[in-house]
Amino acid sequence: MSEPRLKLAIATPLPADAEAVLRAEPRIELLHEPSLIPAQRFPSDHYGEADFKRTPEQEAAFDALLAGADAVYGIPDEDPAQVARVCTPSVRWVATTAAGGGSLIGAGGLDDATLERIAFTSSAGVHARPLAEFALLGVLAGFQRVPELKAQQAAREWPDRGDFPRGLTGARILVLGLGHIGREVSRLLSALGAHVTGTSRHATSDPHAHAVVHPDRLEEAAANADALIVTLPGTALTRHLVSRAVIAALPSGATVVNVGRGTVIDEAALTEALEARHVGFAALDVFETEPLPSKSRLWELPNVLVSPHAATMNRDEDRLIAELLVTNARRLLDGEPLKNRIDTHEFY
Repeated sequence: MSEPRLKLAIATPLPADAEAVLRAEPRIELLHEPSLIPAQRFPSDHYGEADFKRTPEQEAAFDALLAGADAVYGIPDEDPAQVARVCTPSVRWVATTAAGGGSLIGAGGLDDATLERIAFTSSAGVHARPLAEFALLGVLAGFQRVPELKAQQAAREWPDRGDFPRGLTGARILVLGLGHIGREVSRLLSALGAHVTGTSRHATSDPHAHAVVHPDRLEEAAANADALIVTLPGTALTRHLVSRAVIAALPSGATVVNVGRGTVIDEAALTEALEARHVGFAALDVFETEPLPSKSRLWELPNVLVSPHAATMNRDEDRLIAELLVTNARRLLDGEPLKNRIDTHEFY
């Protein structure tokens, strides 16, 4: 008797090295027709060529491919309106490309029956290291006064020494969220001597955090933080968790880094705090509206680093996601719990 196989449809750009990882698993039957999917423009690109458009015949062929699948990788164009399209009657599992894929599924407007029938997973963990490195960059840029150094360099000034930079040893860092990203941030910072406090809604521990507090105590924790790092996804529970009150509670000159989702921070309040220099520096990879509107004052503030939601990008991302897909395919076929299962109540 032959082993059960999983028909996995590809609905997002897939490079050759990632495809090879999937085809190496004998129990996966890959449903992949490159002509029906936009070509990748660069590694870790999950949108593909912007001018790609299927003909009516290709649209029908794409729907037929999805209709024959047991599982689907990716949401076309990362578009919430396309979520229902991949949830065909035969599909049991949908894997999203992002660590915060729950927000995309939550915005898809699926009915309760579909949410109950299909297992949804994220790619959490794959992006932890590059995002943690960006967070470290942001903290160091703020602590080492990089904006002032750049301004002095541009003005060809050689000022008297006296305004000492802030070191990481003993620095108090507040990390919002202790998922894969938050734990890697905690590990890197603690290794460099920082005193890390993490936040979690659940009873949890982190070997690299000195303390873990509930988000209900966020204002209190912020008052003792030299830097605040956001790693949380965008959900109804996390929207504006970093509120005007939390930002006001930060010590003057604190650094803020966001590698989670832009909606977690009250962006208007943060902008005002940056203009007033209450927040000394912010390194932001995500924003409430993306792309960041050209009229946003964040573009012109000298104490802000704007990153175009690109801190996750690395050349190994597609291969690592493919390896995660293989792991979960095996788990599904063997009746084991899937890794990174998305909570379809909180979409986290």
